[in-house]
Amino acid sequence: MKTKRMAVSRSLAALAGCTALVVAVTGTTSASASGGGGARDVLPPRDGWASLDGGTTGGAGADAAHTYTVTTWEELRAALADDGGAPRIIKVKGTLNATAAGCAAFEAEGYDFDQYLADYDPAVWGLDTPVSGAQEDLRAASAKRQAAAIKAYVPADTTIVGVGKDAGIVGGSLQIQGVDNVVVRNLTLESPLDCFPQWDPTDGATGAWNSEYDGMVVYGSTHVWVDHNTFTDGEHPDSSLPSYYGEIYQQHDGELDVVRGADLVTASWNVFADHDKTLMIGNSDSAGATDRGKLRVTLHHNVFRDIVERAPRVRFGQVDAYNNHYVVPEGGYQYSFGIGLESQLVAQKNAFTLPAGVSAAKILKKWKEAPVTADANYVNGKRVDLIAVHNAEMPAETLQPDAGWTPVLRTRVDDPRKLPALLKHGAGAGKRR
Repeated sequence: MKTKRMAVSRSLAALAGCTALVVAVTGTTSASASGGGGARDVLPPRDGWASLDGGTTGGAGADAAHTYTVTTWEELRAALADDGGAPRIIKVKGTLNATAAGCAAFEAEGYDFDQYLADYDPAVWGLDTPVSGAQEDLRAASAKRQAAAIKAYVPADTTIVGVGKDAGIVGGSLQIQGVDNVVVRNLTLESPLDCFPQWDPTDGATGAWNSEYDGMVVYGSTHVWVDHNTFTDGEHPDSSLPSYYGEIYQQHDGELDVVRGADLVTASWNVFADHDKTLMIGNSDSAGATDRGKLRVTLHHNVFRDIVERAPRVRFGQVDAYNNHYVVPEGGYQYSFGIGLESQLVAQKNAFTLPAGVSAAKILKKWKEAPVTADANYVNGKRVDLIAVHNAEMPAETLQPDAGWTPVLRTRVDDPRKLPALLKHGAGAGKRR
């Protein structure tokens, strides 16, 4: 795909001077997107890992026949599936709802949640054996129906961009899987709500509810630019979810996952908000065969607001996290940077706003032995050595310095003390840098 991306880049100047007809799935026309940028914008040179090896242009070379405006979830999925192989631009207008019909629309015949709760009550089933039987089979069948309805598979050489300041997706999961050269910009992505979480009695001491579906998954794909989006739980924060068997009925998974051999990803000027397990880079210690030498990701000028953990949690990858602002919640905070197996994380010139009673020692979390570079970071306006304060307060989890590499793919680096104001006005959907 490198040759195609270079050809697309060379043609952009000519395209910029033309007024292309925007052909919508609905047969209407639309102006180009505002907010985070235009529909034909490409990743600037040297802007993170996704700029390497030919860069990332998405569907910038799309012709009029492959430029769509969509106003419903069904139209988006149709545009993604139409005429495979051609570069495409898909403009999202308004909010697309992937679950407008409600959870009942996905229920397999015979599934009864009240019966599910009765059958697998720990007082009846116990905590030693995974659940099985008729209601679990029906739950799984219902979940399969939901998955088929809410997943949208993004092909290579595609740009998806929101039009204006109120474009977004509710309840859908963008699957960027096994492809190259994708751009997603200027969307508010409300996390999918899993209608059918599974009860696992063996998860922890008292069992747990486990859910599926991320807002966006980059799985085995390369050259992906995720820019000026807002990821949020929206109207269904964890605080609104009920509890059963004494455990929260968890209906959220991640906001963004980069996994299974994905590589060359830049996530810039996004907002990740109001979520628990937010951003995972590498999803298994046993995935070394696909992930080792891959998972190169740049995170810059993002806001992580009221995030409990995984911002990000890293396995294997060379991750450059700089110039991000972390606004830590008053309750429930676990950590920001998770240091996992063979990770090579560089965290530099970030800003952290911590409430009273939360120590900077919690910002780093050691999962496995791996060195980390963490310098020139600021906490509540003051420069703090995150490794030193972590090691002093958590000697049982001593971290080693120096990730062993120096990032060079950076287009701008701002003073961390300026980030709170800068990103408040510049990060997220509908904003300009």
